[in-house]
Amino acid sequence: MLSNFIVCLGAVLPMFILMVIGICVRRGKLLTDGEVKKLNHMVFVVFFPTMMFENLYGADIASVISFKLILFGIACVMGIYFVSMFIVLKVEKSPASRGAMIQAIYRSNFVIMGLPVAMNIYGKGNLAVTAMMVAIIVPLYNVLAVITLETFRKGKLNIWHIVKGVITNPLILGAAAGILAVVLHIKLPGIIESVISDMSGVATPMALIILGASFNFKSLGRVRRDLIICVTGRLVAVPGVCLTIAALMGFRGIAFVTLVAMLAAPTAVSSFTMAQDMGSDGELAGNCVIFSSALACFTMFFWLFLFKSLGMF
Repeated sequence: MLSNFIVCLGAVLPMFILMVIGICVRRGKLLTDGEVKKLNHMVFVVFFPTMMFENLYGADIASVISFKLILFGIACVMGIYFVSMFIVLKVEKSPASRGAMIQAIYRSNFVIMGLPVAMNIYGKGNLAVTAMMVAIIVPLYNVLAVITLETFRKGKLNIWHIVKGVITNPLILGAAAGILAVVLHIKLPGIIESVISDMSGVATPMALIILGASFNFKSLGRVRRDLIICVTGRLVAVPGVCLTIAALMGFRGIAFVTLVAMLAAPTAVSSFTMAQDMGSDGELAGNCVIFSSALACFTMFFWLFLFKSLGMF
């Protein structure tokens, strides 16, 4: 029991500490809001694609592709999406708030707070399965987000815009480059591999520090009820139901931890940006990111400890 506790604490505590460092950076006024946004953009465009590439580069693709895992992940996302839409349509009347709520529940921060969990448990060089799932699930998140937010602002869906957004996503480009290197048996010079490794190592800590620095607790009066619904759905209901099904279906090891990383992670940071840009409820979306990210440090530990104790990984 103690060993399980230590493993799970080791997976979550570093993330919590890095976020606290980010909060201290914000309180110390070492970064302005504009600088935080620019750094966040740099991490997504430069460092995360490099991390995706490194996790797939040199991997045995045939051994890490699990169609059962991929299909289960897609089924979970679609199931969460439609159930959350049904619930939100029942409890919320405002179209702008509806879009923000649906996105907050189904769309997890798989990359920033999901990947570190798998990395802290299995090590930096053993994440090919998780990276492959990111390459599949992130585009699905993006497509559903565009459709949802356009629908609830009564906009006209632009299929080309959706396709372009997916194929130019830096994470997808990084994963595609890694897969291409494997398929074509490309071997990079040692110096380049070293640079890629260094850049990859920067991605997660910098992203978590920036996430902490992004915390800006606003007035919660108007959005409190919807916020509680979204955070409870994202951190408790979704992982509780889906991970139980995953355990019963026989997922174990890195496959199960990958599902924990995907399903128990907080609301995606990018959901706030998209909500603002597409006429949704930006204040609600921002608070969902903030509070789910803070509370996820505790709920993710709980889910990891529970399923580790049950022998799932």
